[in-house]
Amino acid sequence: MDDTPICPLCGRPIPPQAKQSLHHLIPRLRGGKGGPTVLLHQICHNEIHATLTEAELARQYNTTEALRAHPRLARFIAWVGKRPDDFHSKTPGARRGARRR
Repeated sequence: MDDTPICPLCGRPIPPQAKQSLHHLIPRLRGGKGGPTVLLHQICHNEIHATLTEAELARQYNTTEALRAHPRLARFIAWVGKRPDDFHSKTPGARRGARRR
């Protein structure tokens, strides 16, 4: 049986050699300390934090379903889905302050 975890954002497997990290669904500084976490590819985690503020994450985007429905993250998921499971690169585009909608 294959125990490779699946990234709940992009839906791709997370192989052992892939850069990965835990994401707090409710940011720690917004009351999520000790709350639910999900294991993500590092590139997926970076894109979440490049797209949304801590306040937005706490209020509106505190489930994987909500994250997947965000327009910029949906475009990212379509793009990264064509890459190898262990793909990683710097997060392109604007960060939170000047993000595109």
